[in-house]
Amino acid sequence: MRSLLISLLLAVAASTHAQTVKLLVQSSPLAGFQYHAGEELWPALRVGEVLTLVREPDNPHDRNAVRVEWQGHKLGYLPRTENRAVAAEMDRGTAVAGRIARLQAHRNPWQRLLIEVFVVF
Repeated sequence: MRSLLISLLLAVAASTHAQTVKLLVQSSPLAGFQYHAGEELWPALRVGEVLTLVREPDNPHDRNAVRVEWQGHKLGYLPRTENRAVAAEMDRGTAVAGRIARLQAHRNPWQRLLIEVFVVF
């Protein structure tokens, strides 16, 4: 199934002369916002900005940990309940990307930042 999807996307990319194709695979709140640089960087964050996803297979709290960074600053993690598939794809060497989908001033840190995760072809 995965190879069929990849073949289809590559065919679409070739026919439209696109340089890259991004497939949205996940939309999640940011976990750990309150424990990392999120509060400090909040005024500078903008919807649509690129987020870097970094695999942390040796994380002592979660073997599927995927760290989320903005301009080299750690903002938090993909939620533990939603990171397994992304971690597995990263372990296979699949290119992934993230971006800020929503920013919301909210008391609950889980409601502050919504991330979108893409597989890049």
